[in-house]
Amino acid sequence: MIKFIFKSIVMIYLISALAWSQGVTKTGTTAGKFLSVGIGPKANAMGGAFTSIANDATAMYWNPAGIDLIERNQIVFTQTDWFVDIKLNYIGAIFKAGYLGTFGVNITAMTMGDMEVTTENNPEGTGDYFSAGMYAFGITFARHLTQKFVIGFNLKYVRETISQSAAQGVALDIGTMFITPFYGIRLATSVSNFGTKMKMQGDDLLIQYDPNPNIAGDNSNLNAFYETESYELPLRLQIGIARDFYPVKGQRLTLAVEAAHPNDNSEYVNLGGELALFNERVFLRGGFKSLYMEDREEGLTLGVGYHTPSLGNFSLNIDYSFQYFKHLNDVHTFGFILSF
Repeated sequence: MIKFIFKSIVMIYLISALAWSQGVTKTGTTAGKFLSVGIGPKANAMGGAFTSIANDATAMYWNPAGIDLIERNQIVFTQTDWFVDIKLNYIGAIFKAGYLGTFGVNITAMTMGDMEVTTENNPEGTGDYFSAGMYAFGITFARHLTQKFVIGFNLKYVRETISQSAAQGVALDIGTMFITPFYGIRLATSVSNFGTKMKMQGDDLLIQYDPNPNIAGDNSNLNAFYETESYELPLRLQIGIARDFYPVKGQRLTLAVEAAHPNDNSEYVNLGGELALFNERVFLRGGFKSLYMEDREEGLTLGVGYHTPSLGNFSLNIDYSFQYFKHLNDVHTFGFILSF
C-alpha cells in the first residue's frame, strides 16, 4: 500500500514537472482560480510560507499532512475581505483517530452580492438580478508513515456558478512533511488542485438557432447551446522548509521559506516568520509573498494572534492578517480556531 502511494505521488510530480517544463506560464487560463487564494490569517500573515509549518486546521488547504501533527481536535472559521465586496469564507474541522491518523472536513466559499443584469439595449440594468459563487467541499486524511514522516490527502468537489450556469470538477491535494535530523528542520512538499478540467454549462447558454436561414418554411427556432471550452484547475507544486528557534525562555521564533510553481503563472518564493511571546500566548507575524514572480501584485504581509487561556478542555486562537497589494485594495483576514 505504501509503495502504491509513493508511486502515485511520484507520477503526479512527474506529470506536473513535464507540463511546467514547456516554458509557458499560461497566466489567467485556469478555472477555479479562487482555489489559489490563501486560507487563514496565520498563514497569510506569514506570507503564505506555510507548507512546512501547517500546524493548525487550515493545513487542510496548505498541506494536508500537517493535520496529523496537531495534538487536539480543532474547528476553524476564517473570513477574508477580498476585493469589491467579495468574501472568502473557510470552515473546517479535524478529528484525531488514534493510530488510524487524523480526519478532516472543510468548506470553502467565495461569495458576492447580487448583480443587476445589463444588456445591449439596457446598459443601465433590466431590473433583474443574478448571483455568482465559487465553492469547494473537501474531506481530508493524514497519517504518520514513520515517526518523522507524515503524508496527507484532501479530496474536494469544486463548483463555480453564475446565474443559471455552472462548472464543476474534482481535485486532489497531496502533502508530505518530514522532520529531518538536522536541527529539527522541517521539509515539506505539496501538490494542490490535481484534478479534472472544468467547463461552464447551463441554461444561460441556451439559444434559438436556425440551421438553414436561406430556406423558408423550416423550423427557425431550434434549441441549441453555445459550446464552451474546458479549463484546467490551478495546479500548484510547493516545496518549503522551516525551523524553530528559542532565543529566550518562553519565546519562540519560527522562520520559513517556500518555493512554488503554479501552472498558470511564473515561479515565486514566499518568506514568513512568527514570534511567539509569553509562553505561546501572543503572536507577531510577518512575511513577503510572490518574490520573483513576473508582474507581481502581492507583497508585504503582517498579522497578530492571541491564544486564550484554557477553559477546561477548550482553548481558542484568535488571529488577524493584513496583505498589501500594489494596485488593488489591501486585504484583511480574520479567524478563530477552537481546540478541544
